[in-house]
Amino acid sequence: MEINWLNLIVWTMGAGVIAVVMRGNLWRAWLCLHPTSIAIEADAPAGQIKLPKELERADAELRALGFVSLGSHVEQPRFGPEMLSYDYAHPGDQCFATLYVSTNGEAKLYFLTPTERGGFVITANHRRPAREIKGHYLSGALESLPAPRVFTAHLRRVSEVGTPEGEFTQAGRIAAAKAWFAGPGKLEVRQQNALGLLWTVGTVGMVAAAIFGQRS
Repeated sequence: MEINWLNLIVWTMGAGVIAVVMRGNLWRAWLCLHPTSIAIEADAPAGQIKLPKELERADAELRALGFVSLGSHVEQPRFGPEMLSYDYAHPGDQCFATLYVSTNGEAKLYFLTPTERGGFVITANHRRPAREIKGHYLSGALESLPAPRVFTAHLRRVSEVGTPEGEFTQAGRIAAAKAWFAGPGKLEVRQQNALGLLWTVGTVGMVAAAIFGQRS
């Protein structure tokens, strides 16, 4: 049987390209199509967390504002890397704060308050989508500002949406995360991962066209 070396090379290169693209984008494509598929679980209680050095300054700022540590939780997309987050709560103002280290090693912070009738208010110190559903959902960012200023703005925004609701415990934080992904967060998750879906579908399509075009 004669080997068609040109076809073999095309197939091999195509498989390599697909493997590279899939490795970086398959989980994003899946999350875009199935935003509620992300697994969210408690990681460690407050007394057992190992806070990364990058988050020490933000941790001190939150504690000075009256926040207490709840522990950490993990968000694990199917086929993708897990994201470890460190959670806090302010008992008096009924507000969550979450810290995490981005992929480029930067400390990130956002405040989250669940409100009555399944509403949410989210305010971050880094870029995130600005979106409003009047009387139900409000998200946005005050980029690169210190925690006290972002927190003050967040509380003002909460009063525009509704009354805080829920348990401000580690279990309450996990419940809030799941409710966000199942509710107003679905659109944001799809928007954030749409490029991964386009890359995956586009790459597979182009490689398939090249292979079948070569065969014809």
